[in-house]
Amino acid sequence: MGGRRRGAAWRWALVAVLVGVLAALPAIVGVLPARDAPLSAAALRRAVLASAGTPFSGYAESAGGLALPVSDQLTSVADLFSDRTTMRVWWRGSRDNRIDVVTPSGETDVHRDATGMWTWDYGSTTATRTATSPLALPRPPDLLPSSLGRRLLSEALPRELSRIGARRIAGRDALGLRLRPGQAAASVARVDVWVDRASGLALQVQVVAKGARLPALDSRFLDLSLTRPPASTTAFVPPLEANRRLATTFDDVIGQAAAQAVGVLPARAAGLPRRTLPGVPASIGVYGRGITLLVVAPVPERFADGLRDALEQAAGAVTEGRSVRAAAGPLSLMVVDPPGFGGYLLAGTVTGRALAASAALVAGALR
Repeated sequence: MGGRRRGAAWRWALVAVLVGVLAALPAIVGVLPARDAPLSAAALRRAVLASAGTPFSGYAESAGGLALPVSDQLTSVADLFSDRTTMRVWWRGSRDNRIDVVTPSGETDVHRDATGMWTWDYGSTTATRTATSPLALPRPPDLLPSSLGRRLLSEALPRELSRIGARRIAGRDALGLRLRPGQAAASVARVDVWVDRASGLALQVQVVAKGARLPALDSRFLDLSLTRPPASTTAFVPPLEANRRLATTFDDVIGQAAAQAVGVLPARAAGLPRRTLPGVPASIGVYGRGITLLVVAPVPERFADGLRDALEQAAGAVTEGRSVRAAAGPLSLMVVDPPGFGGYLLAGTVTGRALAASAALVAGALR
């Protein structure tokens, strides 16, 4: 009898060990040594940029640490950059993909096609159509590491790039690439991009602000499969019972103010040259390149007032008359009122000092 009890105990102990090993497999896989490859920083950047057409599916997670002081019009952007966003993704191409954003309270699906995107909210059975726009505010798909990595490396100069070894991410070998912005006004210290050795997809992106120890933004894949999802998975047709509506875009918010603006913005701001982008009105100034950008835009009075009130409540806010500025990590925001020209919003990944100097330049140019 004692032998049988000892035998049963041994078998149950074996089962427990096997269960423990199986449960630990994901963690074990994650710490396995990564195989590096003799690729230069420039070659690795080219691989990332060439990965736009690579199909895949998987799980990704984005964690933001930015306490954005924003008004009601930008609440969704604040949530995106201050919370943890879990995404299930099916990617057939940049104009054919689906990202399900999963939260404790429900799920929201984003289906992108050639002319825009559908956002399907299960809880409210609402289908929202958003048209493609050059001034579109960030959405969850923009924070996928694969998309974010291509965006941040697209205008990087060779002298700003270096290799940083390799690590395992989502069970895959990832080669490290570091971007250190070269502009004096940059508020970002570095961007670390970990690139899938096999496909060139960015598997993890970390953005660290100057003077910070932890990333202001960390986006990574938790699981990845390099298979093309079926078209039926990414396609979307609103159900008959759905509430349909058109989204209010950033273009709509500032469109009227931009159309009525008569001032001429300066050719440089924050030491950055102004650039011309398709679809962006001449009354809106976009300065810089890559990760270091500054946008200057006229805004409606109601928008300016709401954002000004929010900025005044932020830690470290600086107020001078009707002008107020604040920062959240590497992102700086400022509302100014040049006499006779209404409200202007300045926002970008530049230092507070550079932002204040730019506001003075804008006010001087508009006089």
